[in-house]
Amino acid sequence: MIEVRPFERRDREQLTRLVNAHVAAATPGGSIPVSTLLSDLERPLGEELIGPWVVELATIVAVERGRLLGAAHLRRYTGEGPASEWYRDAGEIRWLLCWPNRLDAGDALSKRSLDQLSRWGVRIQYADGSLPVPGVYGVPDCWPHVRRLYEEVGFDHAAGQREIILVGSLEQLDPPGEPPVEGVSLRRAVGTTMGVAFNAVLDGQIVGCYEVDDDLTRAGSNLAFSGWADECNHWVREDLRRRGIGGWLLASAGSWLRLGGTRRLMTYVIDGGEADVWIRYYARFGLAPINRTTRGWRRAP
Repeated sequence: MIEVRPFERRDREQLTRLVNAHVAAATPGGSIPVSTLLSDLERPLGEELIGPWVVELATIVAVERGRLLGAAHLRRYTGEGPASEWYRDAGEIRWLLCWPNRLDAGDALSKRSLDQLSRWGVRIQYADGSLPVPGVYGVPDCWPHVRRLYEEVGFDHAAGQREIILVGSLEQLDPPGEPPVEGVSLRRAVGTTMGVAFNAVLDGQIVGCYEVDDDLTRAGSNLAFSGWADECNHWVREDLRRRGIGGWLLASAGSWLRLGGTRRLMTYVIDGGEADVWIRYYARFGLAPINRTTRGWRRAP
């Protein structure tokens, strides 16, 4: 018989194996250590914006004869001033995972999760698959069992969007060469959000930027992502587009990252619209889609 109960420290190894099985399906070579997962269950890691809005956390597990079959992590957000309208007085199933052949455990967890959200009395209920590793959020297409569990209890993603995650090896990237536009120079600076910014400068003005975060280990808390970088910002002034500046900035960033031992680059494209154009663009630099994910799952209480 399946028992659904609060997470206990004795569950930590089995829970980490369950989480890492889902991470590995979404991101090549991805994993998370036990210590980092436990820390994230106690407080949101690396979330400077929404982390302070979390006022209550709950983690539950489904167990049968000592075997952990699934788990869910829930959050309640403040109903007061600092939180944005989307998060204010909201409850969220931050992630819900189970082994694909044990949907009965997933069903039990989803129902208990809804009970908890109802007890919190939140204004709106959200669901996601955000794990504390790069590139794993929403409900990835490689988790059809999780998608089914959310849909069966009434979560809908009509207000959300689908995103495509792309990854490539920096070893395939050619050197940047000379600036593609006369008078443009490269200026490297501290990024405005994180990491390093590679700016294209013309007549003293920044006309393009490629910003990248090259510490996806999060200060050493997840060494499986050593050697990975994440694109944060990529733009060129409208009147200078299609003249090679964006690619030159990306290649310049890649050369710099290789000097520091970075091997892989990750970026994201919104599905639909011009997604195919962007996929072809990044393919020139060796990046290819590895996953698609659906985010923005919500349900009225």
